[in-house]
Amino acid sequence: MRKKAWVFGATVLFFLVIVGCGGLRYSQVAPEAKDIHPKRIGVLPADVGTYEEARGVIDDIIAGDLVKRKWFQDVVAADSISRQFLANEELRKSVVDYVAKLKTVNFSDPELSKKIGELAQVDAFLVVNLDYWQYTMENKEKLAKVGMGIKMIDVNTGTVLWKASHHEIETYTWFKPELAKVAKKLVGAMIDEMPH
Repeated sequence: MRKKAWVFGATVLFFLVIVGCGGLRYSQVAPEAKDIHPKRIGVLPADVGTYEEARGVIDDIIAGDLVKRKWFQDVVAADSISRQFLANEELRKSVVDYVAKLKTVNFSDPELSKKIGELAQVDAFLVVNLDYWQYTMENKEKLAKVGMGIKMIDVNTGTVLWKASHHEIETYTWFKPELAKVAKKLVGAMIDEMPH
């Protein structure tokens, strides 16, 4: 009887460990998110850091995934917001100031988020930071790695409704997988967890 209980316990523990390995590295939904359902969402141009080859590519992948899901009445892609920057200095300055505060002091400024919402005509927007977009080697394995963080901001309150970070890694021997394809898998997994 004890042996059966031990085997059952070990099986349950093994199952929980396997199930626990899935999902994102980090994902947090604010309690307010259950009551907020944006109709129009904007994707701010991603901060790609030193990975210039990812500029525009990652933005298109995120906007494309959101459009395909049909969760929102409209998705304002990063290239559209970039064009608005050229025509509207106030929007550009509001986004730059907002992102600077978010990065330096981790403060989502409600006044600036509201101004961004009014000027870009969105109910919520995404702030995307690319952590890596590269081919590398670890322990003699060739890897294609893409990693990022995403925050979803409610424009009316400045509340960070959702934040997540994750990475996708593919090993290869001879043929490098396209980083854009790796990024599509990553974005799909992350957006699966996003409230809407």
